[in-house]
Amino acid sequence: MSDSSVIEYLYALQKHGIKLGLETMRILLDRVGNPHRAFRVLHIGGTNGKGSTAAMVAAVLQHAGRRVGLYTSPHLIEFRERIRVNGCMIAEPHVEELVARVRAVLEEDLEPTFFEMTTALAFLHFAESEIDVAVLEVGLGGRFDATNVVEQPLATAITTIGLDHQEYLGHTEEAIAFEKGGIIKPCVPVVIGRMGEEAEQVLRRIARDQSAPLWQLGRDFAVDGSRFERLTYRGVTRVWEDLTCGLAGRHQWDNAACALALLEATSRTGMDVDVTAVRNGLRTVSWEGRLEVIGEYPTVVLDGAHNPPAAHVLAEYLKDFSVRHPTSRIILVWGMMRDKDRRGFIAPLLPCVSEIVLTQATFARSATVQELHTALQEWHGPVLEAVHPMDALAVARSRAMPHDLICIAGSLMLLGDVKAAVRGCGLSPIRG
Repeated sequence: MSDSSVIEYLYALQKHGIKLGLETMRILLDRVGNPHRAFRVLHIGGTNGKGSTAAMVAAVLQHAGRRVGLYTSPHLIEFRERIRVNGCMIAEPHVEELVARVRAVLEEDLEPTFFEMTTALAFLHFAESEIDVAVLEVGLGGRFDATNVVEQPLATAITTIGLDHQEYLGHTEEAIAFEKGGIIKPCVPVVIGRMGEEAEQVLRRIARDQSAPLWQLGRDFAVDGSRFERLTYRGVTRVWEDLTCGLAGRHQWDNAACALALLEATSRTGMDVDVTAVRNGLRTVSWEGRLEVIGEYPTVVLDGAHNPPAAHVLAEYLKDFSVRHPTSRIILVWGMMRDKDRRGFIAPLLPCVSEIVLTQATFARSATVQELHTALQEWHGPVLEAVHPMDALAVARSRAMPHDLICIAGSLMLLGDVKAAVRGCGLSPIRG
């Protein structure tokens, strides 16, 4: 198979939809030699922030001299972004080779989903790359996510709990916390970030039942910042000072705190890191699509916020921008998936922006600009439309002054389309 036909085959597996459960994954991994047992694991879940936290953990471990596998989802432009070793994406020929090997063990009784197949490919690549540790981001939920076949991680983290993917995880934060808490393993330390009291109590109960030590942001560890954005991490056994974070936004301080707490929790397992690795890893970490600047004069920022909790975080960033730049306007380029809470997402952003340009990603689930309009009944500012994402960016640029800010948000798929076009490689294919 050519590389393009391999990717087409993988995307075609989306016909199986999302099937939460571990039986298929266990059978599949057993048939390819259980590669997930060849390396140690740090497992990270949560509604928002888990990708940034995973990137920070991987960066620090790399600077500590470890060989690190990083598995994340979704990708923005290229499938290979999901599977990296020491920052390098899996090579195209290796994707083709691994897909062929996994397909060879499939029988009529086994129909893996796209995410199950992708997870198996990651585990095989990590095992063959002889990594020291894999940093795994949960795909959806936790309890029945394909990554949860890992039986004894070094430590786990649950960054936040919020309402998202309710059709799979439940309609309350307590129900979602129960699903995400499924990655908590017996006697394995768990780090939790900021969340509501009900969700916190669910995770505490699970941790107690599993005899898992639980460290909570704000109680057991924290990151404090000065007005010069020099950070200090104060943990259970460690204090790391004079830190800076390579990811923009004060909300990343919470993600940094969770990342460093996760690393601190593994210090007795041979994964100890020193302050130099912490400083260098946190300072140099990058994560595409998280308040990522892709243009200047006017400043153009991409942010992957796609649910109400993330919109509140983005709103805080935009408010800070307005305080620092009181004469600047903010133009929002907004596209979103049809199955997301559009009203809940846009509400906290409306007081922050001057104009809105509606658009849609090249994805079947994208809300149309007409559907987005229905969420703007309380908005009385200018609303423009451009179905093609790059046309929407062009409209926003035409309306902006050099000192203004253009923020593109609402969907990672939208961000992927914009980044692909900016890089000159055309629009990205359907992503899972």
